[in-house]
Amino acid sequence: MQIVKKFFKLVSSRMGFFWLLVTLFWAKTIYAYFTDFQLGIANAYEYFVALINPIATTMLLFGIALYFKRSRFFYPIIFIIDILNTVLLYLNVIYFREFTDFMTVNTMTGYSKVDQGLSGSSLALTSPHDVFYWLDLIIVLVLMLCRVIKIDNHPIGFKKSFMMTSIACLIFATNLLMGEAARPQLITRTFDRSYIVKYMGLDFFTAYDGVKSEHNKDMRDNATKSQLKGVLSFTRDHYAAPNPKMYGLARGKNVIIIHLESFQQFLIDKKINGREVTPFLNKLYHSRHTYAFDNFFHQVGQGKTSDAENMLETSTYGLPQGSLFAQLGSDNTFQAAPAILAQKKHYTSAVFHGNVASFWNRNNTYKNMGVQNFFDASYFNTSGDRSSGYGLKDKLLFKDSVKYLQHLQQPFYVKYITVTNHFPYTLSSEDTDFKGPDTDDNVVNNYFKTAHYLDQAVQEFYHYLKVSGLMKNSMIVLYGDHYGISNSENTDLARVLGVSPDKWNNYDNSKVQRVPFMINMSSIQNGHIDHTFGGEIDVLPTLMHMIGINSRPYIQFGTDLFSKQHDQIVPFRNRDWVSPKYSSIDGVIYDTKTGKVIHPHGKLTQKLARIQAKVDLELSLSDEPNEQNLLRFYHPKGFRAVNPNDYDYNHELHRAKQIERRLGKKSRSIYSKHHHHSTTDMYKTDAPESSDDSSDSSSN
Repeated sequence: MQIVKKFFKLVSSRMGFFWLLVTLFWAKTIYAYFTDFQLGIANAYEYFVALINPIATTMLLFGIALYFKRSRFFYPIIFIIDILNTVLLYLNVIYFREFTDFMTVNTMTGYSKVDQGLSGSSLALTSPHDVFYWLDLIIVLVLMLCRVIKIDNHPIGFKKSFMMTSIACLIFATNLLMGEAARPQLITRTFDRSYIVKYMGLDFFTAYDGVKSEHNKDMRDNATKSQLKGVLSFTRDHYAAPNPKMYGLARGKNVIIIHLESFQQFLIDKKINGREVTPFLNKLYHSRHTYAFDNFFHQVGQGKTSDAENMLETSTYGLPQGSLFAQLGSDNTFQAAPAILAQKKHYTSAVFHGNVASFWNRNNTYKNMGVQNFFDASYFNTSGDRSSGYGLKDKLLFKDSVKYLQHLQQPFYVKYITVTNHFPYTLSSEDTDFKGPDTDDNVVNNYFKTAHYLDQAVQEFYHYLKVSGLMKNSMIVLYGDHYGISNSENTDLARVLGVSPDKWNNYDNSKVQRVPFMINMSSIQNGHIDHTFGGEIDVLPTLMHMIGINSRPYIQFGTDLFSKQHDQIVPFRNRDWVSPKYSSIDGVIYDTKTGKVIHPHGKLTQKLARIQAKVDLELSLSDEPNEQNLLRFYHPKGFRAVNPNDYDYNHELHRAKQIERRLGKKSRSIYSKHHHHSTTDMYKTDAPESSDDSSDSSSN
């Protein structure tokens, strides 16, 4: 009883009451982290960061009340702050249950979107344990009304109040350093909203998103149609007319994009201990049915995978900082491949990805791009050993996708985003028997193991394409999205590539930024390895021309790789560039063929300056329509703006089956072509986690 009396005496002081509310709010925030939010907390360090990250912002917010001397202001203000913060927390709990994502400021301010997104039925998303989010407020209020917790009329001095604010700032700075240590460039790159919440807390995420939203809003509000003039002038002058021999070569074909995660060109034809790392991809690379490019570069910035996707789908560059998908994808107007192909050639579009939909904000960005179907982790069994760090293992992704792929109407444009060949490249001995190199860096050693696994996964998928009949009517595009081995590890990689680490320099770093790009189609008979220089920005115009759609009306910064007018200067996001003759890396000019440093003078200096100016202009002009959402002002003939509300990624399979039934004998799905028999049994995999259960039958 004495302890209870001492406790209530303590919390009856202003400072005691402050700490009581701070502690209670901290407790229910942690409760939300581990009960309702899926933050992917994987180790003791992340647990510790998650435990401390609500403290600083809660102290800062609640500490505002400490500066009010009169009790009639202090108590209402701190209580209102507590209520508002609880409302914010609880709205995110409800929103997360429906969308597995956190509410942005734009979502909060756009009530109609929230109402529609929650299907008008927030009550159905509530849970009995939700009472814990409100119980503390009720109990504290009752205790105050019953005068168990008494009002303290003694104000807290400015110095003490300021000291609490300073302590909160110190905790916040420590928290930020710990977050950056765990996930470098946490704030600038914005991988996923859950990462910000996991490392910095929900209040910080909301404030951070608010600042970003306001900055973006200001830029967009002040944007005008006239700002497109420079962009249109550049892209029209930069346009490369299609090669007549290639134009329409893939007309009417399915387009299957295989996104090779972290896959660099040096893996092709590479042997470790006398064994090919990627024997199947090597075979494709040298096939007479494949156009392969050996001077094709990734051009991603901090957005990495999402930047590669953006270039693939829109032929515009990622942002100078952060991820376009994460920062602007929810609101941007795009003229992307899924929408163009749907409107011009009646393509069905889909993306298959074994990670959560919110990663890189794909669940929102894809809708604005016109992606009709998105099969994310929620569509697959990702439990236990079936997943690696970034989602469902590749062999299982390809296999388990068939029950959805077979119901899509042809022609379709589908993309597979693989994840197993992703840093830190961990894979059990049950998944691969490939023995990597023996360097001092396990990341380098394991990289070759996971790449071998990815190669096997692609081979198994190819077998299905052939036996199901899809191969005959499909163009398969394979590309590496970005580097797998970072520059800091390239000296260890050098030994594997037969280069002395002492001689490795920045030019060598630029050379290994090559990634594979292959176009494989059974009807191609003159396949070869093309030495043309190009990059991810060039993929969309190349594919559009092969399908029989002229890219000229659209704002695209790449050029057709098969065109005689193709621009072989390849810009990087950091404004470096490479070309067949010269390369500019960190301000140093190299001879591209020899790798020797060049000290230009005279006309060469002027020529290189013109190239650099063009690279700078191209990147800047690409940023303008993205950052200011200028494409809302531009309407190419025959193209309708995408309405993201047309897409609901929770019911793709049901909708696909409805279309099949409505079309009847006219259905063009592979399921219908097989007389309404499932093709899932045609898929063969040696993945140890795969099981012959009856789960597939439910989708047939």
